[in-house]
Amino acid sequence: MDVVRRLVGRVPIFGICLGHQILGLAMGARTFKLKFGHRGANQPVKDLATGRIEITAQNHGYAVDEKGLPSDIEVTHLNLNDGTIEGFAHGDKRVFSVQYHPESSPGPHDSLYLFDRFFSMMMERSGKGPDS
Repeated sequence: MDVVRRLVGRVPIFGICLGHQILGLAMGARTFKLKFGHRGANQPVKDLATGRIEITAQNHGYAVDEKGLPSDIEVTHLNLNDGTIEGFAHGDKRVFSVQYHPESSPGPHDSLYLFDRFFSMMMERSGKGPDS
C-alpha cells in the first residue's frame, strides 16, 4: 500500500478488484467485509457519469467504505444490488479504479471502455496522443 501511495500522482494508475481496494486504502479510505460477497458474472453496476448499467463479473467479499474517501475523490460506479462503491477516480492525479473485472472473458464486455480510458491516460503521460 505504501508503494501505491507513493506512485499516486506520479504515474497513471488503474486499480482492478483487489487493486481497487488497495488504491482505496492508499487514498485514506477503509474497507469492510460485505454481508454477502459479490460473486458471479451478473452483478449490475451503474456508471454515474453516463447512467449506463453494466453487467459485470465479480469475485470479492470486501468493499471500499465511502465515508473514508477524501473529498477530492469522485465515486464513479455503484453496485445496484447493495449500493456499495464499485469505482472511484481522482482526475488530477490520473487515478481510477473499479471493484469488478472489466477484463473478464468469457463473459460480459460492457466495461472494456475502461481500458481505452487508461490507455489515453498513459499516452497523455508519455506526451504522445492515441494516434502517435
